[in-house]
Order: sequence, then C-alpha cells, then structure tokens
Amino acid sequence: MKTAIVTDSTAYIPKEIRDDLHIHMIPLSVIFGDEVYSEELDISATQFYEKMKDQDELPTTSQPPVGKFVELFEQLAKDYDAIISIHLSSGISGTYQGAVTAGSMVEDVQVFAFDSEISTMIQGFYALEAAEMAKQEISAQEIMERLNKIKETSRAYFMVDDLTNLQRGGRLSGAQAFVGSLLQVKPILHFVDKKIVPFEKIRTRKKAVKRLFELFDEDASKGQPMKASIIHANRLEEAEELLAEMSEKYPHVEFNISYFGPVIGTHLGEGAMGLGWYMK
Repeated sequence: MKTAIVTDSTAYIPKEIRDDLHIHMIPLSVIFGDEVYSEELDISATQFYEKMKDQDELPTTSQPPVGKFVELFEQLAKDYDAIISIHLSSGISGTYQGAVTAGSMVEDVQVFAFDSEISTMIQGFYALEAAEMAKQEISAQEIMERLNKIKETSRAYFMVDDLTNLQRGGRLSGAQAFVGSLLQVKPILHFVDKKIVPFEKIRTRKKAVKRLFELFDEDASKGQPMKASIIHANRLEEAEELLAEMSEKYPHVEFNISYFGPVIGTHLGEGAMGLGWYMK
C-alpha cells in the first residue's frame, strides 16, 4: 500500500527535507493589503520579518482553498492508495477541515486527515514520522495510530514579546488575564483544546526563556529518547546558542532549530521563541 504524506506550510519543514521524504506541502497565505503571498513559496520567513518593519497594518492570513486540496489529492490518487494529510490545529485555522472536505470529494484514494492540534515544527514532527513510516510501506491505518500515540507525549510552549498581534488577530483565548500588563510581562502560551491560551506570566524575556527549558526538563530529565525543536521568530543566533547549551545537557534528545514563518509569525510577532518535543 502506497501512502502519500501531505502537510501545510505552517509545519515549516525545510524544502530539501520535504523533497527527500516526499512530503507534499500545501501553502497558507499571508496578505499585505492587495498583495497575497503563499508562504514557503513566494515569501520566506526572513523576507516576511523584513517586510513587517515597513508596515503600519498587521497583515492577514488565509487557509488554502478547498479546491487546492482537491487538485493535489486528485494528482496523488494517480500514484497512491492513501493520503495522510497533517495540519495545524483546527482551533486556530480551517485548514484541517478543508482537507476533510476535499477528502470526501475525491475518488480512487482514501484520505486520512489528521488534526495536529498545534502548529510549527511540532506539527512537522508528525509529518516527518509519517513520511518515514510511509517509506517502509507501513499502512495508513498504522501510521495514524502512531501519530495519535505521539500526541500523548507531545508538548509545546512559547513566549511572545507581547500579545498585541495575537489579540488583534483573534487567535488567543483567555487573554483577559493579561490585558493591561502587556508591556510588563513576557507571556508563555501553549495549546489547550486546540486553542492558544496563556500559561504563565513572566517578568523578563530571559526568565521566560529559562522557564521554557524548565518545563522541557520535566520530561527530558527522565532520560528517554526524545525529539525537540527550538523555534524562533527571526532570532536565529539566540536559537543557536540555546541549541548548543541544550545539546550538551541532554545527549539523549535529538534537537533541531525551526522558525515561526509568515503565517504564524503574523500572530506571534518578531522575537517569539518556542520549544516543542515528544517522546520517541
């Protein structure tokens, strides 16, 4: 049984890795006025943050049209028996539902849509694992079982410099606890029930980043093999320093560095940092 793996651009898996593992990507868009950019295709993360510096208005974002899913699925149906389509949380985007709808519209291929209930490279971990299993011709049903198993140990926390973008974009639930103190705190956020919610208020950026790694240590100190990603919004140098420090401290953890690209960066803003992981 041949299974195709699809994800969307917010997994932020580098193109060379997608190509190597035959992961098919469908892009979300970021919109500056009348200009529409497909992220990962028309605009890179670096270009996006540079462009943001000249903007008075926050850009908007949009999910892929259902027709784009149908087009991709019909193309894949020529060579595959099944498709696993892995997407960012249905609590912040309709992308997953678009995959579900498209899956019901195509023939000659079975489509399994998977709601990662998260985004960025933690979503990407699901796609990478699925692609490795698909290479071994493991059935789509078994791959879906594995993805649901990963979800049991998957964690992610991220800090933002302030909540302005998230509030304006309507992507943050339970934000009232922070209103009035945006300038004084560096909030740590996480996903609960598929939505982004506040986790803790921390007074400084340094303390907030330290807190991310304290939360990570709760799992990492158990000594089990793990995969983890340090995720940054245009703060590569800081991410590289953290990577060097964490790799030495946790030799049993397979780390990588990823980034908040245009769509997620629109909502989190430049300077955000995140850490996500799961037990292997």
